[in-house]
Amino acid sequence: MSAMNGRRRILLIEDEPHIALGLKDALEFEGFAAQVAARGQEGISAFRAERPDCVILDITLPDMNGYKVCEELRRLDAHVPIIMLTARSQESDKIRGLDAGADDYVTKPFSVNELVARIRAIFRRAARSVGAPEVFRLGEAEVNLTTQTITRKGKSEPLSFYETELLRLLHGKAGAPVSREEILTRVWGLDASPTNRTVDNFVVKLRKKIEDTPDRPAHILTVYGTGYKLAP
Repeated sequence: MSAMNGRRRILLIEDEPHIALGLKDALEFEGFAAQVAARGQEGISAFRAERPDCVILDITLPDMNGYKVCEELRRLDAHVPIIMLTARSQESDKIRGLDAGADDYVTKPFSVNELVARIRAIFRRAARSVGAPEVFRLGEAEVNLTTQTITRKGKSEPLSFYETELLRLLHGKAGAPVSREEILTRVWGLDASPTNRTVDNFVVKLRKKIEDTPDRPAHILTVYGTGYKLAP
């Protein structure tokens, strides 16, 4: 990942001035280099020019919605972490954001400390991921954790950062149940809560990429009352 004077670069695409200014100040206080774009197209142009290490993207922008911005950023870079900011709490909106290529989402109002913690966790895990190629098969799908790709039936598609880390954790414990609490702690660095559906949403997305019939999965299995496991 790139750095400016040794600092990770964060691109913040947010049109509400008070939120943008507050986040920029908080990120720079935490040691990041932060750049703000107030419109979707401006954000895409800034991304092309600066190639930041992470993007924080609001869904509601004045010229185009954040989903379309996210899809364009994914075409430019399959792996850069993208965290979406949304005032919407419906699961369908969050799933749509993940399907557009987002790695994570934070619902407004949110804790700046939590957002910073998620960003730091992304960078820590990215640094630990460098090493020997990690490749395994799930049925007809070949998963490459090093290149962050899934190849199935001759078609390759990228894995987002959190998809990669979730598969890495499940593969490391293949055949054994892994609780939602452990997944949230080890992958996202978050505390579990009754309303936190982050893990479930990512499993839904992964099943679409891996399973022949996502609604009747053969590889990423639900362990009711606990969490998930990867079929051995």
